Amino acid sequence: MKKFFLPLIAIFALVLSVSCSSNDDGPIIDPDPDPVNNKLSGQITSDMTLTNDVIWELDGRVTVTSGATLTINEGTIIKAYAGQEASAAVLIIARGAKIEANGTADKPIIFTSIADNIALGQKSGTNLTENDRGLWGGVIILGKAKASLSGDALENQIEGIPASDTNGLYGGSDNADDSGTLNYVSIRHGGTSIGDGNEINGLTLGAVGTGTSISNIEVVANVDDGIEWFGGSVNVSNAIVWACGDDALDIDEAYSGTISNSVAILGNVSDHALEIDGPAGSLEGRFTLDGITLIGNTTTENGEYADLRDRAMGTLKNIYAVGFKADSDVELDNNAVAQNFLDGKLSFSNWTVSLPSGVANANDIFVEKTGEGETPIILNPSFTERAASWANSGNSGGANLSNFTWTYTQSKGAF
Repeated sequence: MKKFFLPLIAIFALVLSVSCSSNDDGPIIDPDPDPVNNKLSGQITSDMTLTNDVIWELDGRVTVTSGATLTINEGTIIKAYAGQEASAAVLIIARGAKIEANGTADKPIIFTSIADNIALGQKSGTNLTENDRGLWGGVIILGKAKASLSGDALENQIEGIPASDTNGLYGGSDNADDSGTLNYVSIRHGGTSIGDGNEINGLTLGAVGTGTSISNIEVVANVDDGIEWFGGSVNVSNAIVWACGDDALDIDEAYSGTISNSVAILGNVSDHALEIDGPAGSLEGRFTLDGITLIGNTTTENGEYADLRDRAMGTLKNIYAVGFKADSDVELDNNAVAQNFLDGKLSFSNWTVSLPSGVANANDIFVEKTGEGETPIILNPSFTERAASWANSGNSGGANLSNFTWTYTQSKGAF
């Protein structure tokens, strides 16, 4: 009996040591957990698979660390606890880590709140709507591609993650960096704030490279932006964002990839369909928006088509806009943006606008910021006059909406 008892003590001590090992970023998660114990919290330091036979729970900041791959099977549901400020529930794919989340149209992968009554095998619950926001954090993918950062730094801390967590760093020099795959993934009801003005986006892409594959993505009811790109070069196709509290699609820090066949739908508290900033440092990069549908909302206080700021540079083509207010606009925010437009670094083509009541011509939505106390814009002829060459009125164009029949957004009649 004594000989049997001593090994038991040793085994118990070993298990206790592994389960309690931790650092500033939380405990290390067992890569092969018992399906009954389906709660994730802390760090994932080796390859792990989330199966679709249980509902997984995200508790606090969960980080897939460098060298590890998180695989999520089709049809898997992940529900996140709210958390508070720096402890908000969020999934981070750190630099050097990968996520392989391959859903299908019939079996999408769904990230949502623990408050959502969605059950196994379902695509949506019944108790939450597009106006239930900020119930958890979001999904953050960080890579080693280039980003144009202040002071020409090579790396930066992503917004929404405390500076003390070095797994929140993004940036590097490898534009072909591979962070894995996201396909048929829906992210709902997120955007918890970790501090004043420091909210988590539905999907944050920090310096993600072209080796990463991102397509068929849905973000619904996020407090902050739906999808935000901080530099990087990853291409994104078939993305749809609905009813976010700030901007639907947000581009920063010289993002240089292509966003194609995508949809931005404003809710009743949304700001811009598109918010586009340029480089923060000397590195320049030009995005492409191609085949985009913008759907406005006449009840939101703001509800603009697009705001182009801070030396924005890129191409916006094959855009269809419908449902906006008469005073909504596509705005050049300052002379630095206007100069890039004059230099051909910012271009527009083939815009079709379903005219709001009170707007006579499609080009009338294109304006220059001329508020009180601001420096007069340098364009002559004006942005409005120039837009006549690429803006037309009509009732079709933009994205192919048949690609989004799998989404929660479509099931709720948002388009």
